Amino acid sequence: MSQHSIVHVEIPAQDPEAAHAFYSNLFGWKHEYYGNLNYHRFYTEEGPGGGYVSVGDQAGHKINQVRVSVLTDDIDSTLAKVEELGGQTVTPKTEIPDMGWFAVFKDPQGNLIGLFTY
Repeated sequence: MSQHSIVHVEIPAQDPEAAHAFYSNLFGWKHEYYGNLNYHRFYTEEGPGGGYVSVGDQAGHKINQVRVSVLTDDIDSTLAKVEELGGQTVTPKTEIPDMGWFAVFKDPQGNLIGLFTY
């Protein structure tokens, strides 16, 4: 069974390049741009990395709503349990080419949480 560790953090930004410049200068985070996904990813020396997501994209990102993603062995069964416990699937299991799979759910309190598997 997965340990369900936090593996990814997404920071909403109106300007992902400016967000990268800020956090790179503040914390020394490294940056990589995935043009085919239009996604700005950051890497840290230790711990989970993440990405700067454009506000208002298809996954519902808004300013002041940092999103964490949790590692799971089986996204489908985790989403089924989310629904059983009163949450709802927002983004179904979706492939990230050459990386893995992700999904997004809303918990009963209205928080959006990501899921990830390799």
